[in-house]
Amino acid sequence: MADALLKVDGLTKRFGGVVASDGIVLEVQQGELHAIIAPNGAGKTTLIGQLTGELSPDAGRITFAGQDVTKLPVYERSALGLARSFQITSLFPDFTALDNVALAVQARSGHSFQFWQDARKDESLREPARETLARVGLGHRANELVKSLSHGEQRQLELAMALATQPRMLLLDEPMAGLGPEESGRMVAMLRELKRELTILLIEHDMEAVFALADQISVLVYGRVIASGLPQDIRANEEVRRAYLGEQEAVTRA
Repeated sequence: MADALLKVDGLTKRFGGVVASDGIVLEVQQGELHAIIAPNGAGKTTLIGQLTGELSPDAGRITFAGQDVTKLPVYERSALGLARSFQITSLFPDFTALDNVALAVQARSGHSFQFWQDARKDESLREPARETLARVGLGHRANELVKSLSHGEQRQLELAMALATQPRMLLLDEPMAGLGPEESGRMVAMLRELKRELTILLIEHDMEAVFALADQISVLVYGRVIASGLPQDIRANEEVRRAYLGEQEAVTRA
């Protein structure tokens, strides 16, 4: 479709004899939250690594905002507005929450991380960092060291760092991982607000969160997209139920 922000066509990646991405075709439309669900080992981490530029595909094409980005490095894709948060948090534990987000603002401004001390003093970096922390509900924790934050707060902080780069699209790799029910509820509420402003590609195991948030869902099994569609269509798809949902049917009916 003409208004797709992200297009993936025939994406293929092999590791020896293992085909991790098998001709993946995927489109994410401007303004939608598109979820990818997959069992463990289905190739979702390999897919997102290729989308961000951390892995090079063996074949296929990735187009973002109308530009072929298949061979672009991570930092050039980031400059185009593609931001990723990780399944495992990637933060500076001995810096404050505010320091971490200020560094992300600094990176977006095109400065080198070798000037990290400036990010701890420069109000032109720290003020937007404070605003971003408030946006994810961490304004009151700005001066706390990251290592003193709860796991859920660290996930919120990582999201703040991605937002600080002013992305056009967020790639979220299992943001609910390791969260308790209350923390998951806060994350779902936050993502529901963010989807009003940003295009989001969400990789997630939490089916309750996926069906609460997604406009479109794609199902990845053994490196192939076996189905894409509206949540109600995925919920009713027998191939999907056999391949993945299985014992989670009760959740998908909710």
